Amino acid sequence: MNQQLRVNGHKLALAISGPEDGPVVVFLHHGLGAIRSWKGQLEAFNSAGFRVLAYDRFGHGKSESRVQWGMPDFEQDLADLQAILAEFAFAQVSLIGHSDGGNIALLYALKYPQQVNCLVIIAAHIYIEAKMSSGINSIKRQFENDLRFQEQMRRVHAENSESLFWGWFNCWTNPSVQNWDMRPSLAQIGCPTLVVQGTDDEHATPQHARDLAASIPGAQLMLVTGAGHMLPQEQPDQINLRLLRFLEQALAAKFDH
Repeated sequence: MNQQLRVNGHKLALAISGPEDGPVVVFLHHGLGAIRSWKGQLEAFNSAGFRVLAYDRFGHGKSESRVQWGMPDFEQDLADLQAILAEFAFAQVSLIGHSDGGNIALLYALKYPQQVNCLVIIAAHIYIEAKMSSGINSIKRQFENDLRFQEQMRRVHAENSESLFWGWFNCWTNPSVQNWDMRPSLAQIGCPTLVVQGTDDEHATPQHARDLAASIPGAQLMLVTGAGHMLPQEQPDQINLRLLRFLEQALAAKFDH
C-alpha cells in the first residue's frame, strides 16, 4: 500500500505491504535511489512472510524536496526513520540498507539498539577510500553529460533530481568528510549483522567490506564475485535467497531464547 506520511515537517512517500503479523523489515535505499530501487526484493520478502516497509527518503523520489543535506551523519534521516517506526508502532524491526541506506541502518542500530533485531548492510561505506572518490566523480560526469542517466534521474526523482544530485555529491566530496571513519564506533553494534558487497563494486574495494564486517562483533560477510555496486538490482534472486536465509535464522535464534 503506497501512501504519503508527514513526519518532522515534510512529506515522505511510503510503501508498506505483507502480512500484518509478520516480522517487520525496513528497506533503506541508496544515495540516488527510491522505493523502486527495491522492486526486486519487496514481493519476495512479502511472500516469505515479512511485513515490508520502504520509503523515498526526504528529498528523494516522490517525497518532499530538500534543501539541507547531512551526510555522513544522516541526522535528519535517522529522525525520519524513528518517526516512521513510531507512526506504525513498530517496536522492533530488521533493517536492510544499500550504500547510504546501509550507513543509515548502521547509525540507527548504534543510536537505538533496542529497536533493531538484525542488520543487512549492502555496499555501505565506513570511511573514504580512493575508489569511492573516483566512483562519485564518475557519477558526476554521467549526471552532467549522459542524457540517458539524466532522464532516469528525472523519471525517478522528478523535480527533486537536481537538488538531490548536488546535495549528495557536495556532501560526499566536502573536504571535511575526507578523514571520516565509522570503524571505532561499530564495535558497539550487538545485533546479528550480514555485510554484503560485490567484488567489482565501482565505489569500494573488497577490503572495505572486510573492514566493515571485522568491525562488528560476530558479523557475517558475503562477497559476491563479479557483482557491482547495484547488487540488489543486478542479482536479485541470489541476494534475496541469502538475505532471507540470514534473517530467518537470526530471528529464529533471537526469539527462541
